[in-house]
Amino acid sequence: MGGPADGQPRADEVVRQWASQVINTSYVPMGRRDLEAFLGKCFDELLSALDGGGVEAARDVGERLVSAHLTNSMALARTLRHLAAELPQFREAEPGRLTAVLGELAAGYAGALRKQTLCEQEVIQRAVSEARDAAEEALRASEARSRAVFTASALGIAIVTLDGVIEETNPALTRIFRRQASELVGGSVYELADEGWLVKLADTVAALATGDTDQGFLDIRFTEPNGSHVWTQLSGSLVRDARGEPDYLVLLYEDITDRHMLQEHFRQQAVRDPLTGLGNRTKLESSLAAALEPNRPGRRVGLCYFDLDGFKAVNDSLGHPIGDRLLRQVAQRLEAPAAEAGAEAVRMGGDEFVVLVPDSSGAGPVVDLVERLLREITRPVLIGAHELRASASVGVVEREVAGTDAEALLRDADITLYRAKSDGRAQWVLFDPERNAEARDRFRLSAELPAAVDQNELFVEYEPIADLATGALAGAAAAVRWDHVEFGELGDEQFLGLAEETGLIVRLGSWVLEQVCEHAARWVRQLGADAPVPTVNLSLRHCRDPELVAGVQNILRSTGLPPGALALGLPESALFDHQDDPVDTLEIFADMGIKLVVYKFGDDYARLGRLRGLPLAGVRIDGPHLASLADPDGPDPLDRHLVHAAVGGAQLLGLPALAAGVRTELQADRLRELGVSTVQGPFAGERASALEIEQFIAARG
Repeated sequence: MGGPADGQPRADEVVRQWASQVINTSYVPMGRRDLEAFLGKCFDELLSALDGGGVEAARDVGERLVSAHLTNSMALARTLRHLAAELPQFREAEPGRLTAVLGELAAGYAGALRKQTLCEQEVIQRAVSEARDAAEEALRASEARSRAVFTASALGIAIVTLDGVIEETNPALTRIFRRQASELVGGSVYELADEGWLVKLADTVAALATGDTDQGFLDIRFTEPNGSHVWTQLSGSLVRDARGEPDYLVLLYEDITDRHMLQEHFRQQAVRDPLTGLGNRTKLESSLAAALEPNRPGRRVGLCYFDLDGFKAVNDSLGHPIGDRLLRQVAQRLEAPAAEAGAEAVRMGGDEFVVLVPDSSGAGPVVDLVERLLREITRPVLIGAHELRASASVGVVEREVAGTDAEALLRDADITLYRAKSDGRAQWVLFDPERNAEARDRFRLSAELPAAVDQNELFVEYEPIADLATGALAGAAAAVRWDHVEFGELGDEQFLGLAEETGLIVRLGSWVLEQVCEHAARWVRQLGADAPVPTVNLSLRHCRDPELVAGVQNILRSTGLPPGALALGLPESALFDHQDDPVDTLEIFADMGIKLVVYKFGDDYARLGRLRGLPLAGVRIDGPHLASLADPDGPDPLDRHLVHAAVGGAQLLGLPALAAGVRTELQADRLRELGVSTVQGPFAGERASALEIEQFIAARG
């Protein structure tokens, strides 16, 4: 028999307690020791089911409890309560697993008890039939047998006319419905069911009375005058006369109130978040289905998607127990005001909550509710010695029910929440169809990008780099493009940011690097000394990749490209580690012969001095301040100063400066006067494929 961890009760003690609770609920044809041995085997099988074995084993345990004559509903109730309390001390299973195991046990018990009931019903039916139809000489003996079964049965029995009038009852029926026999006899079976169950009961009785079926089954609820509910499982049988015509009905009532309440408890657990007590995703699904019923014209619905700001920092710094207590506080502050407004708060998981507003009266009242909830959330929370202040970002959707569904509502709220998080903390954003369409496109591109790399939807083109002194082609800057099946040709500015956010940038950067090296190796073979040197810009995340050096070496080796025929563009922040020391990658690449260029040079003039002494081959200047140098009336003085300062800084470092985005000859001339040596952009030439670059140089030669 499996055992718990140190300090927990022994399994045999738990089994003894189990036996003590159930032994007196029913007649059990075994001694206490035999019962404990029997329950011990059952306990081991339940532990096995919790460990990951099939939950069918729990169903088998329920069936065997019935076969051991533990058939009183109290035996099942005490068993489930005892196991629900004790099993978690022996196995650290998820709450859902424990619920599934106990649910299967109850289902097996109910199924076996139903079979036993049907067997009893057949005995009773035969006994009653024999009592009515047997010959006169056997009548007394038959009546004695049927009366014994009729009187002693634990099931409530009613002899009923074909139109539903009760003619006779047994003592068990009076106990179940807490009425005297005189109150029941002469009354209608329809008086023993609540209104919501009358239609199904009438259909069942009618099918039996007309002879369409000989048996019928139904679960029925009956409400007593004091408001308490009695749940019964009704099994009805038709008794025919000697000619085979319908004569009367025998209805058997089994009291399943305890079992039903336990099952209802398990159902509640399935739709409740165990940490906060709010509804969970499953509950939201059912609530959304009800809120989206178009039961009247113009019906509206609101959905508010909350995400706590910086909650991870609370867990990381103060620990998960503090974080859990904070989540419970937030849940309480959402639940009460939401309920007052006729709304429902649920926890989606983690630090995300949703407030559903059925039958909303417009965006204004929903926003008012959101602002009230945000004020509640941001009130200080005292947890132990810590005073915490939570905040949340909220995506709000409010619209007519017609034309929407649960999936669209949740998706739009989620995207709107993403906009709220992007715009800052502790604020709400209302759904905007146009902006959300843009966000959906971004999410779609983000999801499709990995497949695009695999399916060769991406390709590399080059922007020529021109030498301002000679006009010659000094190099080529690689740019990746995406031939999207729906959106057409996309520039890297439309998807590189997505690749950076999703972590795909390392894989994408390696793919681009391999393509460029293959092109450059062909240029070297075909053009020799005239082959242009391509520049590939690496992202910050790619530069931090520990496999970067090995990856570059493998690509150079596989393509046969000499390292000196490649230039890598690096962001300034990638040149230094967390201690502000130059990264080892620079020396390794420089020793290999690869040219290193810093792009976005001059963004932080105060830190330019630390570039002194690094093995760099040049810098690239880009930004909006370069554009005014193309103005015929003269550049903006501040823009000219910024460019002059960046170029001057490069010259003091002994590095040539390249300017990006140069469009006109006037702009190029002014940049040359400021000390820029090379430029890229429309002035230097339009984007071209690798083959076009090769053909251009070959034709010029």
